[in-house]
Amino acid sequence: MSSTPTSTPKLRLKAQLMSASEIERTLVRLAHEIIEKNNGIKDLALVGIRRRGVPIAQRLAKLIQRIEGMAVPVGLLDISLYRDDLSTVGPKPVVQKADIGCPVTGMNIVLCDDVLYTGRTTRAALDALMDHGRPSRVQLLVLIDRGHRELPIEAGFVGRTVQTTRNEIIEVKLQETDSMEKVLLVEKET
Repeated sequence: MSSTPTSTPKLRLKAQLMSASEIERTLVRLAHEIIEKNNGIKDLALVGIRRRGVPIAQRLAKLIQRIEGMAVPVGLLDISLYRDDLSTVGPKPVVQKADIGCPVTGMNIVLCDDVLYTGRTTRAALDALMDHGRPSRVQLLVLIDRGHRELPIEAGFVGRTVQTTRNEIIEVKLQETDSMEKVLLVEKET
């Protein structure tokens, strides 16, 4: 019995959805929306879902500070131990106590991520967040909402909604994680 190595699917670029300047303008708009929907920044904290949600949260915090003249706490959330697909992704991870770096209890938390797809990442993030305290309110912010939800989860703050097929993938590239700045629509080649 021979085993066939699994290969990564080849991806074909279909379109660039956002440039660096479009990402920046979108984040400025989202910062204003956060302030407006929360009646200011009292008891507000931004929490980025690791990986690309973190720089999004950090950038939004800088923009909000520029607008409001006060800093907003920013936290980082690692959800790898909360995923419901953990048994399918390989060996059991080592459990480490995580500190998200900002207060949660009694706060209005804006959970930040790059792409909303099935809703499973957000569900895992909510579980992880609740292990750190009980916020007054949790709102979800995503740069791209691509649909295809498997769970009843919706973002209150959306940079852009993009209709995709299940064969398409949204790739968010940020300077902090990828040394480039753009949003791409790619398709798995069959």
